[in-house]
Amino acid sequence: MLNTKMFKKGQSDHKLSSVVPIKETVPEKKDVELILVKEQNGVQYTNNTIIAPDNSLKYEAPVQEEQEREHWGKKIDFLLSVVGFSVDLANVWRFPYLCYKNGGGAFLIPYTLFLIIAGMPLFYMELALGQYNREGAATVWKICPCFKGVGYTVILIALYVGFYYNVIIAWSLYYLVSSFTYELPWTRCGNEWNTPNCTDPNHLNFSLLGNGTIYAKYKLTPAAEFYERGVLHLHQSTGIHDLGQPRWQLSICLFAVLIVLFFSLWKGVKTSGKVVWITATLPYVVLFVLLIRGITLPGSFRGISSYLHIDFKKLQEYTVWIDAATQIFYSLGAGFGVLIAFASYNKFDNNCYRDALLTSTVNCVTSFISGFAIFSILGYMAQKHNMRIEDVATDAGPGLVFIIYPEAISTLQGSTVWAVIFFIMLITLGIDSAMGGMEAVITGLADDFAILKKHRKLFTFLVAVITFLFALLCITNGGIYVVTLLDTFAAGTSILFAVLIEAVGVSWFYGVDRFSDDIYRMLGFKPGLYWRLCWKFVSPAFLLFVVIASIANYNPLRYDTYHFPPWANRTGWIIAMSSMILVPLYFIYKFMTVKGSFKERLAYCITPENEYHLVAQGDIRQFKRQHWLTIG
Repeated sequence: MLNTKMFKKGQSDHKLSSVVPIKETVPEKKDVELILVKEQNGVQYTNNTIIAPDNSLKYEAPVQEEQEREHWGKKIDFLLSVVGFSVDLANVWRFPYLCYKNGGGAFLIPYTLFLIIAGMPLFYMELALGQYNREGAATVWKICPCFKGVGYTVILIALYVGFYYNVIIAWSLYYLVSSFTYELPWTRCGNEWNTPNCTDPNHLNFSLLGNGTIYAKYKLTPAAEFYERGVLHLHQSTGIHDLGQPRWQLSICLFAVLIVLFFSLWKGVKTSGKVVWITATLPYVVLFVLLIRGITLPGSFRGISSYLHIDFKKLQEYTVWIDAATQIFYSLGAGFGVLIAFASYNKFDNNCYRDALLTSTVNCVTSFISGFAIFSILGYMAQKHNMRIEDVATDAGPGLVFIIYPEAISTLQGSTVWAVIFFIMLITLGIDSAMGGMEAVITGLADDFAILKKHRKLFTFLVAVITFLFALLCITNGGIYVVTLLDTFAAGTSILFAVLIEAVGVSWFYGVDRFSDDIYRMLGFKPGLYWRLCWKFVSPAFLLFVVIASIANYNPLRYDTYHFPPWANRTGWIIAMSSMILVPLYFIYKFMTVKGSFKERLAYCITPENEYHLVAQGDIRQFKRQHWLTIG
């Protein structure tokens, strides 16, 4: 791995890189001159000397200092970027519903447990990995070259997610533009998109509908018809085989979203770090305002009480634990290469340990607090229509924020204002998460290919264009079916698999002890036994459990009453496999391209590139039992 390290005056220590045996005595803290170290294939380059790989500290010819990697303008820029990426739309529409469905307050027990034993350790690992090696998701695997395919896997997954995630932001933008009217367009029937059966919910008696029809699934309200017929034009498609043409209104919204993303990222973290001051903070202001308004509505405390009710019997159901495990993983956003990319622009001695604890905690607390804002509104809706909470809170997807919540807002005094600020919140929640995903792609590939780094602006433009073109499939008449397919397969089992391999690669092949020493060089202290045990055993076991659970609980695709044809499900698995297959393919490629005997080839594949000289000497750490048994 290309390790670029900055040692400053007053830093905790001045220690040689991993070429020096770990057991050597570390000098105590003292003032040292600024040194830029670059390790590559066993040779260390400094600003005035070459240090031989045999640790002799022999001085030879001077070399020219390389240009320093870009840094965040301020520490807060990095923190806001990480929080902005991890706190996304799913925090608003998924966690509150899962908490309500899985025992209310009891759900917090497995959720918090998985946060402590797996979520935070993985979050910490990725931040430390990116910050120490100062590389993107692909080139960071110079620590174990055969795992570089994992980097390409997460980059491809991040690109896939951009194809549909930006579309959801475009929907929000369309709603925002539609909100600038005296009367919100989803408040009444009689519009060109409404059916003759459109029914004002104020005049609807659900007790007479029969057939188990519940409010959240009733598709003939003005809000439901505006979403599915006015925005998506779903009625003009008979299925995923009949997509139709892209909607020009949504195309404009999607184009606007990509323009914002491009100009936020084209100059690197110096510009994106400024954008997140708005996109990462504004949602908290709006969420607080919506929460205050929500709890003042009649029936709000009934909704909050349902949200927080405690049913410990639910903990006996294995599905509750699976939901908690998958939610904590997706909520923190580990594995998409974003955290590695963001951390790679930190200063070498930045306290990523404190950052990991802070930002992961903020993310989970935000998810919990958002439930109060959501369920206060759902309680209000239930009382308004004289229904049970469970008849309203039955959706953990877009239906909650594009049908139920807008309809509730439309009944409030000053509804236009409330609609505007709500959809501004959704847009900002989505934008910084989309920025993170695109940055992972750009940084990951630019660090691997010098020509892309040299022409970052052009490359960023190219990524934006590719994302826009593929996203056009998602804004056709049947685009919601494409969104559903990509949401299920593009970043489902594949991302879980990628993070599992990543955790194994770092903890077992590179070694927890060596990784701990890397952190020591940055922070001046080693991770405690707890973190090392989690990285070595608990986190991989947790990820393996989630991977197996995701496969075991797979159900054929459906959107409401529409069941996807078998070929669509096969296509979804092909999309998932297209990213996962890069892991074994790259291993085979690496093994076949290095020279030597079978044993030497294998050694070169699993040995950090800056230790290749040790392989040539026959000193192969990974072939020793101690390497696999040690935990630091």
